[in-house]
Amino acid sequence: MRPRPFIGLSNSQLARRIVAPALFVGALFIAVFTHEPPPPPTLEDLALDEVTLSGAALGTTWSVRVVGPAPNETGQQELAAAITAALESVDEKMSTWREDSELTALNQHTSSDPFPVAPSTMAVLMRAETVWQQSDGAFDVTVYPLVRAWGFGGATLTEPPSETELASLLKRVGQSHLILDQLHGQVTKTRPDVTVDLSAIAKGYAVDRISVALADLGYTNHMAEVGGEIRASGWNRFKQPWRLAIERPDTMARAVEVVVQLRNLAMATSGDYRNFREQDGRRWSHTIDPRTGEALLHTLASATVLHPECAFADAYATAFMVLGPDAAMTMAKRLDIAALFLVRLDDGGFEHRSTPAFERHQANARAVPGPPDALPSSG
Repeated sequence: MRPRPFIGLSNSQLARRIVAPALFVGALFIAVFTHEPPPPPTLEDLALDEVTLSGAALGTTWSVRVVGPAPNETGQQELAAAITAALESVDEKMSTWREDSELTALNQHTSSDPFPVAPSTMAVLMRAETVWQQSDGAFDVTVYPLVRAWGFGGATLTEPPSETELASLLKRVGQSHLILDQLHGQVTKTRPDVTVDLSAIAKGYAVDRISVALADLGYTNHMAEVGGEIRASGWNRFKQPWRLAIERPDTMARAVEVVVQLRNLAMATSGDYRNFREQDGRRWSHTIDPRTGEALLHTLASATVLHPECAFADAYATAFMVLGPDAAMTMAKRLDIAALFLVRLDDGGFEHRSTPAFERHQANARAVPGPPDALPSSG
């Protein structure tokens, strides 16, 4: 057999056979090792579903934000019904505007015989009595005659009340005139002309009832707000504690003064900068000192309170506005209440005075950047 002749490759053919695989490997290396990974997901990409509902009740507005799997149409109807029921229950019991409310009936009750009240009304009155005692009378739900005398609560004002008028009205003021029988659900007046106004605590209580109703439906992550009073439970849609802004006490604009971070806490702010009267160059707040009958004239522009219950936060904030910056700070520290006081300065600015309990929440808020979830208005 003849041996097969050896057929050699030219230099150009050899080069092509070597270079072509090398180019393929190089291209593969570039494709594998220089391919840019997809950008990391943004906070918005990772956000949970959120449903927002809002409306009007108790003479103000309300809003609710629920975080988690979005409910279907039936679930949303159930959610709205629970919120409406909670608000209506408070309104029909504690409104001073409704002729058919339980509170109106109590105020029209001019006998020393015990008057039966619903468990919810008794619960609010008991909380009010606690704050009344702790504040040495600075918070008092029997202040209604004085509120009207100063032109608030639906009353008109031609001129500020005289000292004689205030002295007469003060005889009808004082929670000591109410005997609360929690066991039998009854209220007894020691004076038949005593009237009760729960507006400084009822909104906060309504927020609490909404929060409980939402939790009962399985919505543990939510924020409920009524008239600027807020309760934040669980996490916000970014799986972080809720961030709430405290408004700058300015009558002309809405701006953020401080941001706090809340989880399973309520926040209430009372101030002198939205609801006030002016006459003959004198300005007075809608918050009246039930101990003296006088409208507030001190430098405390707003008081913000953080508390597990919004009803207590609401009442404490009002009590602090009555007490003024120094006495309010003393009380808040004594009870270890998280409170922030914005004190008006001569140059138009504000001094921040906060309790140690409040400072802990503020430090947490600074650690988490981003805009607030809500900017409630009060005052």
